[in-house]
Amino acid sequence: MTRVLIPSGALGLNYDPDALARGIAAKPDIIAIDGGSTDSGPSYLGRGVSKYARSSTKREWGGLMEARAAAHVPLVIGTAGTCGADATVDWMLDITREIAVEQGRPLKVAVLRSSQDPTHIAEAFEAGEITPLSAAPDITSETIRSCSNIVALAGAEQIAAALETGADIIIAGRTTDTAIIAALPLMQGGHAGGAWHGAKIGECGALCATNPQSGVIMIDFDATGFTVTPLADGAHASPHTVSAHMLYENSDPFILYEPGGHLDVTRASYTALDETSVRVEGSEWVPSDRYTVKLEGARPAGARTVVMALLRDPRYVANAADWAQDIVTKCRAKVLDRMDIAADAFTLELRLIGQSASFGALETRASDPVEIGVIGIITAPSEDQAAEIGKLLNPYLLHHPLTQEEEQPTFAFLFSPPEMHQGTVYEFALNHVLHLADPMDAFKLEVLTIG
Repeated sequence: MTRVLIPSGALGLNYDPDALARGIAAKPDIIAIDGGSTDSGPSYLGRGVSKYARSSTKREWGGLMEARAAAHVPLVIGTAGTCGADATVDWMLDITREIAVEQGRPLKVAVLRSSQDPTHIAEAFEAGEITPLSAAPDITSETIRSCSNIVALAGAEQIAAALETGADIIIAGRTTDTAIIAALPLMQGGHAGGAWHGAKIGECGALCATNPQSGVIMIDFDATGFTVTPLADGAHASPHTVSAHMLYENSDPFILYEPGGHLDVTRASYTALDETSVRVEGSEWVPSDRYTVKLEGARPAGARTVVMALLRDPRYVANAADWAQDIVTKCRAKVLDRMDIAADAFTLELRLIGQSASFGALETRASDPVEIGVIGIITAPSEDQAAEIGKLLNPYLLHHPLTQEEEQPTFAFLFSPPEMHQGTVYEFALNHVLHLADPMDAFKLEVLTIG
């Protein structure tokens, strides 16, 4: 049996220290935690920075390093620093060094790097070694070369290679959410379908239980399946909560694709062992003919300025969509008349918060809001151009009337000045897989002694 302790769905989200202590007392074989994802958009990958506060990351990581020392087992983090680029792996490594010195404990650390050279990836694309996933954007070699950061998603094989070094701590770049959990059970001869299925259920910690914010769960893997047990007070797993997690971030509730194959849970059975634990068997791992890893890439998409205003006059609230469209039409015309910029080089949109900011024309629910927040989003090739368009938009959001005949209205800005400059913004550019002859071909592994 392989016992995996998962403290939280991601480092930086907090975990229950009492539940963690119970997990350590239960003698796990490994502690595994995720470090991030693409959930918060392309900026973190594009810039190579973490979403989470350094102070919070250090506090939680320090607690896990103490737990690891008490349990005498490896501690592994995947997708270090939100995006898993080399820059955030180094950020996580620096934090680990600081804590090691403070705790007075020398450590052997394995560092798995997932960043890719855009030129090398462009050459692989030209050689036919990269294929698109469903709904992937059309790309060219130039698209790839324009990416500021590209990462490959490591699977269980790459995490296993890091574990084989005997490291106390493994800091991995971008990985699949499941790889850091499935790797050791697979290495120790566990049921392959159970290893991948249990890893999927445990990827977000206690999200598969009735107290999802508690974070801490234990998963026991063996020769026929796995058992999941949440460890916090008041947290219970049931066949419903466990099976439902196959729907999380997954378009098919029965199939999950990973490097080297896919998981099929069509025949899986879920049995409540008691009020807390659930046993799962019957999952199947189906190897693929070729080993592939997913690529994620982000590239600059221009510079952005954001302007916000509030509408409270009932007539303007009721006619906000027409008012906003008239502003966009007039302001775009003014930009083209007064600035040296092509029509297709910039975007200007007004989103109506409280009416249609999320879905636009696809919104199906209607209400009578008291006020509407108006957010103007401007994207242009340079920061100066975005800022200039923001200033051209400014008077419209403060005084623009619905009709030419009526008195000039006055609305409210949230701040002075109302323009907020985001600087360079990024867009995802890749949703493709890279074919590898050997699983380690796209990854680098180094072993360090620190502390």
